[in-house]
Amino acid sequence: MTATTPQATSTTPAFCEGIQYFSETVPGFETYGKAPAIAEGSKSIADSADPVAVFQTMLGADALRYLTLQVTASKASGHPGGFASQAEAYAALVMLGHKNIVTEVGHHAPGFYSAMFLDRSLEDMGIVNVQQVRDKFREKDGLLGHLSGFIPGLLAPAGPLGQGQHFAMAGALLHREKLFAFTMGDGGMGEPYPMSSMAHFHTAYPSITNFLPVLVWNGYSQEHHSMVSTKTNAEMIAYWQGNGFEEVILVDAKEFDDKNQPEDYVDSTAFSLKQRMAFTKAVLQGVDKAAKSALGGKLTVFIIKQLKGAGVHARGAKSHNLYPKDTLDAPHIVSALKERALTAAAWELVRTNCERAGGGPAAKTVVTEFTLPLADLGELPLEEFAVGGEAKISTTAMGVLVGKVGERDRTFIVTNADGNEASAIANINQALKIIHPTTDDLYNQSPNGQVYEPLSEDACAGLAVGLSLFGARSLWCSYESFAINGLPIWQTVTQAMAELRRPTPATVTLFTAGALEQGRNGWTHQRPEIEAYFAAMMRNGNVFPLFPPDANSIQACYEWALTARNKGVVITASKSPLPIRTTFEQTRQGLQDGAIVLHEVDSPQAPHNQGGSKKVVFAVVGDMTLMPVFEAAAFLETEGIGVRIVSVVNPRRLYRASDVAWDTCSEADGGFLSDEKFAEMFGGDALIGVTGGASGMLEPVMLRSNCPRDTFAWKRGETTASAGQLMAFNGLTAEALTKRAIELVH
Repeated sequence: MTATTPQATSTTPAFCEGIQYFSETVPGFETYGKAPAIAEGSKSIADSADPVAVFQTMLGADALRYLTLQVTASKASGHPGGFASQAEAYAALVMLGHKNIVTEVGHHAPGFYSAMFLDRSLEDMGIVNVQQVRDKFREKDGLLGHLSGFIPGLLAPAGPLGQGQHFAMAGALLHREKLFAFTMGDGGMGEPYPMSSMAHFHTAYPSITNFLPVLVWNGYSQEHHSMVSTKTNAEMIAYWQGNGFEEVILVDAKEFDDKNQPEDYVDSTAFSLKQRMAFTKAVLQGVDKAAKSALGGKLTVFIIKQLKGAGVHARGAKSHNLYPKDTLDAPHIVSALKERALTAAAWELVRTNCERAGGGPAAKTVVTEFTLPLADLGELPLEEFAVGGEAKISTTAMGVLVGKVGERDRTFIVTNADGNEASAIANINQALKIIHPTTDDLYNQSPNGQVYEPLSEDACAGLAVGLSLFGARSLWCSYESFAINGLPIWQTVTQAMAELRRPTPATVTLFTAGALEQGRNGWTHQRPEIEAYFAAMMRNGNVFPLFPPDANSIQACYEWALTARNKGVVITASKSPLPIRTTFEQTRQGLQDGAIVLHEVDSPQAPHNQGGSKKVVFAVVGDMTLMPVFEAAAFLETEGIGVRIVSVVNPRRLYRASDVAWDTCSEADGGFLSDEKFAEMFGGDALIGVTGGASGMLEPVMLRSNCPRDTFAWKRGETTASAGQLMAFNGLTAEALTKRAIELVH
């Protein structure tokens, strides 16, 4: 096709403002472009074999390529190549009426934004023409470099590889009549998680197959050939079949090449019109068959094999990223845009199809644009144990409530990597049953259970947070030492929740079997450094790590977490019987203030008063760590030194408002302890922060305190016979605390 750079005319659609090049003609348009392939009032094409539908799918793919390249080149930044190689597959999904599309490839973002522009979803952001897409791309309050929770019509964020399948599976679980396709790069396929997580999900939910991986097999990853680039088609098909996929549909562009491209991976945009149509028809019919198969009960994958960068400025890994030299004025960018240019009439046709597909813009139709109705939980059966009475296990007390939530909300899922019994929450398994094809009462297994137990923490976290993002309740349980393997997707979703344009249940976790309880297992099971991760994330504004000191407190913490919206709530507790130190009301106040005063004694009159009228304040994170602190307090009081023990339950509240980006979050929570109340709770002659985890969790306290202070925290793991020995190895003893307290008050 030939291209010029005409001035906008009265016949040029207004949304085309900002398009740099228009074509004078589009071969085949007069024959196949007379009317939109998606008829007025319809949601999809009528026949995937219809040449009109095929041609207009091809036209849609070229429109996506053009926009992707022009938008990225407008900032000489971004990633056009990967999306370009599967543009026909994306266009086919849209023409077939499927818009609940996610991705595990954050680098596909500019293609997804182009799709959201074409179907008018971006109008909800005030973006009505191409110039505004260019202006807003990779800008604050605009179209972020990678998918986020902020963009209308897009179901889920995308950044780290290997995450998209979790969102698709969560959507499929909650909306069983809809198709959830997700694009997956052949680089991302090399991550260990996608295939194993889909295999476990299919074993747990064999009837839920309405999620569709769309493998973008383009031969290259970000900077080199992909590790699966040497596989034959037969080997790739066998690989997916070996991982449980019953229907594997592969369309290889090379089979349609009439330009003698020498490599295994070819560019379909170089074909003749006849062969471009043949290839696009194969893709359209293949996607149609795959979608019907997935919706019809078969685990299905669609694979499009086409050279990375097809139809844009470069090919292979060189097409992946734009650099400062890749501007709209650069000859190779100009040439590529002119090659993909469409007529104004063709743009109008593409937009009409995109807008009609699926019943309207994605921003008005996809499932995440609506708040999911939730079951009424009613009043939870909290049991308040007597303060000072029999020691109780915190996790077990919470487990009772978790079971009730699941009984009252059948969409509620608990995920755990095969460790609930080991974490003293066997009562969750007993109440809700582990999802397993083998029914076995001894092991609390049932095909209809609500406890999802893959051995991958990524799969545990992924399904749990995916469900929360899509609007359902969930709980991810893990050993504290192993949860780090699931945190990337937890962080991705929690950060996305800070941007969401709708309320959704908080991502809630329960981390148990802390370092102090794992003495015999040694350092492999002693990794409380994970708390530093959450400590850093508290400044995001919507992350709330909670540290209930006992079995009463954990119930109040979980009660609060169930009402939280667009937050990441992390509950960390021991699985050992521990003293009851608080009432429900104390914890509810502590959730608001950030901390609870557990014990206070002013300077007693003792015969050997070493401190005069001095008072030491202990700020304590955790439950087991309170034991040496209370022991130290008893000794200090005999020496005439006053003591206040403060349990830090909700440390996020202890920051100053200016320390935290809370006001940038949707469902913003601006609750922080005032300076006056902080001084009342933590003021003294000396302050000692104590934690069995990372010292960073005490930062809010240390940041605001003005008195002499010190921190006792985790250093490293070791094999020991008891929690006391492990605490001693890390300097967390009553003797050490007492000695430092006396030093600080003198």
